[in-house]
Amino acid sequence: MFDGRDPLYVQIADQIRADVLSGALAAEEQVMSTTQYATTFRINPATAAKAFTELVDEGVLYKRRGIGMFVAEGARERLLEQRRATFFTDVVEPMLEQARVLGITTDEIVARLTTGEQR
Repeated sequence: MFDGRDPLYVQIADQIRADVLSGALAAEEQVMSTTQYATTFRINPATAAKAFTELVDEGVLYKRRGIGMFVAEGARERLLEQRRATFFTDVVEPMLEQARVLGITTDEIVARLTTGEQR
């Protein structure tokens, strides 16, 4: 499951973020504990704890003392807002630059986006 180039704690945090964004993890839903992560994925519990700390700091998760970690109310909306804020800079602008280099017109891009068909 975790085989990317990023550190494991980043991959764990990214997976939880993706699960929250997709709705696989809903607000107020409990997530696996650091011990469960460590056992399931055969990693150091401190690695999972580092991921959880990052997500708590971002307001994605919160801890209920003695019970575990839960998805924070509004976490999905906060994540969507963050992703939307960087979408044009990270995705659209590089795509448009590449289109210019390749001689793809704006009309071709719009047609492809609206119909899914090539002209």
